[in-house]
Amino acid sequence: MNPGDRVRVERGGVENEGVLMPSTTAENLVVKLPGGYNVGIARDDAAVEVLERDVYDVESASGDGAESTVEFDDDLPTVSLISTGGTIASTVDYRTGAVTAQFDAEDVLRAVPDLAGRANYRGRVVANILSENMTPDVWQELATAVAEEIEAGADGVVVMHGTDTMQYTASALSFMLDTPVPIVFTGSQRSADRPSSDNVMNAVCAVEAATSDRAEVLVCMHESSSDDACALHRATRVRKNHTSRRDAFETVGAKPIGRVDYDTERVEFRRDGPERGDVDLSLASDLETSVELVKFTPGMNPAALDHLDDAAGVVIEGTGLGHVATDWIDRIEELVDDGTVVAMTSQCLEGRVCDRVYDTGRDLLDAGVVEAGDTLPETATAKLMWALANRDDPAAAMRESLVGELQDRSVPWT
Repeated sequence: MNPGDRVRVERGGVENEGVLMPSTTAENLVVKLPGGYNVGIARDDAAVEVLERDVYDVESASGDGAESTVEFDDDLPTVSLISTGGTIASTVDYRTGAVTAQFDAEDVLRAVPDLAGRANYRGRVVANILSENMTPDVWQELATAVAEEIEAGADGVVVMHGTDTMQYTASALSFMLDTPVPIVFTGSQRSADRPSSDNVMNAVCAVEAATSDRAEVLVCMHESSSDDACALHRATRVRKNHTSRRDAFETVGAKPIGRVDYDTERVEFRRDGPERGDVDLSLASDLETSVELVKFTPGMNPAALDHLDDAAGVVIEGTGLGHVATDWIDRIEELVDDGTVVAMTSQCLEGRVCDRVYDTGRDLLDAGVVEAGDTLPETATAKLMWALANRDDPAAAMRESLVGELQDRSVPWT
């Protein structure tokens, strides 16, 4: 028997059945139970029956000359699955118990067998990091990889990403890529070995969305706490609003633009958007990374802006309609005069910036602050990085809606 085999172990009148895991000692067996928990069992007097060999055993599946057993079906679309890390892309190497970065078609179908028969798959690893370690450099590598996959004939792209910073990466790619096919981000709030894992449904629904006729960057995650549907969010309007719920992601200022019914596999969109093939593929991956996101708090010393003298851009999360304390205004004007683009967003989850209502707002406009409307602060940060590197007038770009990040009107739940 080898790690990865499904076994039945009987000892002392107690029977356990599950997947044999690597063990750190010769005296004990470790078995992963169907519910996701591991149990340690002393080898002495234990009766072990192998119920099923691990058909994906590393030694047999990856030896010299081994080829993928996943056959190409001409009748199916081709979906490129790109991994950046995160819970959903984790694969256990049963020889060591560690997570491996191997990510080919066999790995994918082994982790999520329900994907079989829905598309032809190509697997690619861009990074293998926790999403809190994501950087703009990796955004650029990812955008290039996505473009290469589309150029190679992918009918859709699914990006597997950690959930904590997914909204930043997804919005960044929205600005960097004009895409003729769907690019769908998905992730998992709970790991595959937990009974409540959301990885299977999210992956399946993401593939269904990636083969739809909508051609933009989307985020596909659980619509509710139930396993019935995934919501499709426009990448520039989505936010992770809960630390651990499976339906943690929400479209801010409106309903999600679409949904995927898990049972019927039906993909529906409630609002118009770019269609498959409407535009040619275009990549503009340059970024000016010297951009800071600053959250204003009451009593915050304007000296907090002193370290931003060399910043090319600053996004401020102001209060309410987009305000800061009056003693900040002179310091902000100095930044603008020195060439820094300062964009104002709001800490409020709903509504938009309007600095024409109160004196403070009018003073901020006179100081050169750019209103970013109802653009989310995280999206505004990625947008300003892109606009500074790709637009002659980045301040003007922050006032425009480029890929749906700035709504014409703030009308919730439409």
